[in-house]
Amino acid sequence: MTQIRLQLPEAVFSTLRKDPEEMADALRQAAAVKWYELGLISQERAAEVAGLSRSAFMTTLGRFQVSPLQYTADELREELQDAD
Repeated sequence: MTQIRLQLPEAVFSTLRKDPEEMADALRQAAAVKWYELGLISQERAAEVAGLSRSAFMTTLGRFQVSPLQYTADELREELQDAD
């Protein structure tokens, strides 16, 4: 796995009440959720980026108020038609 280094102001840790390791986890989860929401990565890949199981990632999506179903209205209609 590749590591990246990120510099943050010290105040952010106390503001969010997180130590550096907790902050790293929170940033990974937030990035994974956003990338998934934008359709840039799959749910499976997003869970991997977040460092979570797929079911835990789906719970995280709920915390961020992001639907685990990333279908457009047209895609959903097409899926429903194919189900008939």
